[in-house]
Amino acid sequence: MAQPTLPLLNQAPGNLHWYRLRTAHFQVLYPQGFEQAAQRTARRLEQVYLPVSASLERPPRRLSVVLQNQTTNSNGFATLTPRRTEFYTTPPQDPSLAGTLDWLDLLSVHEFRHIVQYEKALQGLSKLAYGVAGYGGLSLMTLGVPDWFFEGDAVGTETVLTRNGRGRIPNFDLGMRANLLAGRRFSYSKAVAGSYRDNVPNHYVLGYFLTTYAKRHTDPNVWSGVLNRYYNFPVYPFSFSNGLKQGTGLTVEELYQRTLNDLDSTWHQQQQRLTLTPATAFRVAANPKIFTEYQYPQYVNDSTVLAVKTGLGDISQLVLLSRGGQERRAFVQGLVNDPGMLSVGGGKVCWPEYGLHPRWSQKIYSELRVLDLTTGHLTRLTTKSRYTAAALSPDGTKLIAVRSDSAYHNQLVVLDARNGQTQRVLPNPAGDFYQQPRWSADQRTVAVVTLKPAGKTIELVNVETGQRRAVLPVTNTNLSQPQPWGNYVLYSSPQSGIDNLYAVEISSGRAFQVSSRPLAAYHAAVSPDGQRLAFQDFQVEGSRVAEMPLVPAQWQPATNQPAAPVGYAEPLVNQDEGARLVGAVLPDSIPGTQPLPAERYRRLPHALNAFGWGLVQTPSGQGVTLGVRSQDLLSTTQAVAGVSYDQVERTTGYSADVSYQGWFPVLDAGFSGGQRRTNIPTADGFINDKWSYNRFTAGVRLPLALTRSKYQQTLSLGAYYSGEQVRGYDSRLRYRDQIGNNSLHALNYTLSYYHVLKQSYRDVAPRWGQVLSASFRNTPFSTGLQAQQWAVTGGMYFPGLLKHHSIRVRGGYQRQQQNSYNFSTATIYPRGEGYVSYDRLRAGSFEYRMPIADMHLALGRWLYIQRLKGAGFFDLATGQSKVIRPTDGQQFNVQRYSRTTGLDLSFVFNVLRLRTPFEAGARTIYNVRTGSWEVQPLVLDIGF
Repeated sequence: MAQPTLPLLNQAPGNLHWYRLRTAHFQVLYPQGFEQAAQRTARRLEQVYLPVSASLERPPRRLSVVLQNQTTNSNGFATLTPRRTEFYTTPPQDPSLAGTLDWLDLLSVHEFRHIVQYEKALQGLSKLAYGVAGYGGLSLMTLGVPDWFFEGDAVGTETVLTRNGRGRIPNFDLGMRANLLAGRRFSYSKAVAGSYRDNVPNHYVLGYFLTTYAKRHTDPNVWSGVLNRYYNFPVYPFSFSNGLKQGTGLTVEELYQRTLNDLDSTWHQQQQRLTLTPATAFRVAANPKIFTEYQYPQYVNDSTVLAVKTGLGDISQLVLLSRGGQERRAFVQGLVNDPGMLSVGGGKVCWPEYGLHPRWSQKIYSELRVLDLTTGHLTRLTTKSRYTAAALSPDGTKLIAVRSDSAYHNQLVVLDARNGQTQRVLPNPAGDFYQQPRWSADQRTVAVVTLKPAGKTIELVNVETGQRRAVLPVTNTNLSQPQPWGNYVLYSSPQSGIDNLYAVEISSGRAFQVSSRPLAAYHAAVSPDGQRLAFQDFQVEGSRVAEMPLVPAQWQPATNQPAAPVGYAEPLVNQDEGARLVGAVLPDSIPGTQPLPAERYRRLPHALNAFGWGLVQTPSGQGVTLGVRSQDLLSTTQAVAGVSYDQVERTTGYSADVSYQGWFPVLDAGFSGGQRRTNIPTADGFINDKWSYNRFTAGVRLPLALTRSKYQQTLSLGAYYSGEQVRGYDSRLRYRDQIGNNSLHALNYTLSYYHVLKQSYRDVAPRWGQVLSASFRNTPFSTGLQAQQWAVTGGMYFPGLLKHHSIRVRGGYQRQQQNSYNFSTATIYPRGEGYVSYDRLRAGSFEYRMPIADMHLALGRWLYIQRLKGAGFFDLATGQSKVIRPTDGQQFNVQRYSRTTGLDLSFVFNVLRLRTPFEAGARTIYNVRTGSWEVQPLVLDIGF
């Protein structure tokens, strides 16, 4: 029976009213209530249109920009399918993302740069691919461009065209800097593809330095020529590297080595100028060979701190570290909205977690959780809220929280820590943005980082009167993580070029440097007795929690903060054509004072938006058809229609599918038809037959996201009708799973449930969890073939013998009435056995999966192997049916036992130096029933 083929998209709530602003080069879509920020963003986009396009020499065609304000996830993306960019508008609390920039300003530069990059593909053979297959064909042509170019070039653009940008934030390059200073110089293959053991900086970092080096040492517009050469003829391997060679004289490998040499020299010189402050690290249980982080320390008592532990081998969890003691797990968190902070007070700990709307994936809350460290009791303090950061008062009775509403406004809110009730909302007449507030010991004042149009400052705010006082001047320095202590406010600052801890004396305004660590120091926390300072000390193996005496007399006066942070791309500010057009810093004011006319944007009139035509990839990604594919800009309606040719049967077919996802249940409908051909073996040879069919499917599904803890949890319900009519089936014989010269009208009801523990990157499979699926299929109508089937399958995951091993146990039961038609199997079946339809089928499976070896094996440019994995399994099934003997009409039972066992061996690898990994291998199967061996190819992940 046909099932829905169109994927579930990310939608905002269906009851939102959308509006549109038009400018010369943009169409900005936004929900009701967001107009003020949308007006500003539309004018900002126009302002940066030419500057962002300049160095690639390709101003794009008109672009649609969708502003998503219902999620508290701070992000953005640009895509060609369909062509648009989306901004997730909630400003981040993490200071390493936006620095001193307005969040929407950053997205306007960074995401629009991606559109400019894609626009470069409209030339040569790539333009021909666009004509033949639409944006799907154009996307295919971009696969030969390394991911590091797209993101690195965009980070470089945001850095050169703005007053800040990630290229000027030391935290951004921290991992690469640590690796080079420790002598960890990875191969280019490893730098692109990653590792299961080491901290390999992502493609944003790698790409920023590679693209910037090329610009600095050749021409700011060098990448325009590289892309021209690539897109004109992109069809052979390593054509991007060859285009780079023609433009710079360097292959990508040579560019990588030259860049590392340059950075290694720069960073070693920086280290030679340092006078380090000593610190003692807390003992941890982490394997030093596996990158593991201990972050955001908070004192529980004078000798114990609480920290967040994460890493390649660990999911996010709270751990207690004691001076001279052992690491102890306190709690495993859910979907943490990481604001770059943790808060402890009164024996409790507080943090924000994402709260998912069960149906609308673009509506994500940020809710507060409070854990009692003594009893282990977890309180879900707020629900359906938008608190992006929060801190407990020292006695644990109050919270100061940052509330970010859907209109792009920030507020400081005082909450009751017992019940989450609002006690006071502090005024914010200037519309500033707040980050990482902390209480003073008097519990009447909070320190908070305040982002203003001109930059950042740290303010002390009286929560009773709302009065505020800046303790530092507004600066373009990326201040973060304030912590009041007596007459001081401790904070983190990159003003020396390395993130370290500083303090400002409240009474005098004098600033001091508290720590001088070689890589970075963050998140100052003061012990309850005021004698020691704990902080996050970055090391090449991952951050550790360290301590140092808290002695103000030993602090050094801070040097004057630079007028602007200096980054690797700094020489380009005076050379880049775009920088000359917009200025080195985006101005605080935006051109244009008259508001743009706003008009209502309705979904239905814009439901059809074709982005693929000609040779179109099927929604499953596993085939192509000749047709057209459509998806509207708000991800509400998608459709695909086309004609196809089956090379095996040598027949043609046609199909059309549509899915409307703007209501709580998803509505699906599909129609297909064409010809089929079969060969049926008989005693006299094969009977050949050819027939035509028409099939119609329609139904509803209800996908629900129910995650509320460390377990990922989903529930999906579905109900579908499928009708099929066959004509011209002349053979007297047919298989029972074929319709023959008949019709079939069936209903299919499905349920699936998923409740599985989060996985770390090194886990091969879930280590705890339960899954359940059930279905009921029947033909309740009096016409056509008759059949009925119901099935249920359940599975459980358990930890294996070692940390990243996993055990899966499954069981299934299927029962069907095989009157005149057999449905396909709806439960598990032994691997290596051909499926046989029975009246009753019982099946079970045991599987053990584990990593065997992690490696960094490069075979030239063609292959990079990261991991070897293994699995062993044992499957069994018992089938029973009642059969009528043709000779005498007597009924008797038929029963068969099937058992297979085997081993899987697979490799995780990357080809052609693409970042996307693949997994493939081989499976050996021993059939206990027949005594035969079989070896099968095994493809587990094709990377898309």
